[in-house]
Amino acid sequence: MNIDVKGVHLDITQKVRDYLAKKMKRLGYAEDLIIDLLFTLSQDSKAYKVEVNINFRWGTSAHIGVDAFNLIKGIDQLFDKMDTKINKEKEKIQKHA
Repeated sequence: MNIDVKGVHLDITQKVRDYLAKKMKRLGYAEDLIIDLLFTLSQDSKAYKVEVNINFRWGTSAHIGVDAFNLIKGIDQLFDKMDTKINKEKEKIQKHA
């Protein structure tokens, strides 16, 4: 699984990278289902925007985004949504298999 993190109007600190790596352990069950996780973290004057593009092995992709006033809470919310989406996609594939 390839993981790419980029910042728009935001420097990605080592603390943020470490926090993302820690959260990735939560998705360990889905490692064989996902090709790419492309994170984009951006900041405007008042809030952070945390987004991810997920490319699954069977050709489907998903875009998930969260707006938050706190970057760490935004990452937490994003991973909650990612967990739900990955499980839905996994169920769809298992039904068709």
